Amino acid sequence: MAKRLVCRECHRVQEAGEEQSCVICGSTSLTEDWAGYVVIAHPERSEIAQEMDVTEPGAYALKVR
Repeated sequence: MAKRLVCRECHRVQEAGEEQSCVICGSTSLTEDWAGYVVIAHPERSEIAQEMDVTEPGAYALKVR
């Protein structure tokens, strides 16, 4: 299983690789220390996406340390 990193700014989950910045917000503050995630397919219709301030579809961590 590939290692996954999470952006501390927007909580987006992404595969660890050559990219050292967040694919959504561009932040370089990524961490391996996170717990739980939610997949948001239609952020414009999702109450969870609104609560998390998510505007792009994808996987997002619930808790980032």
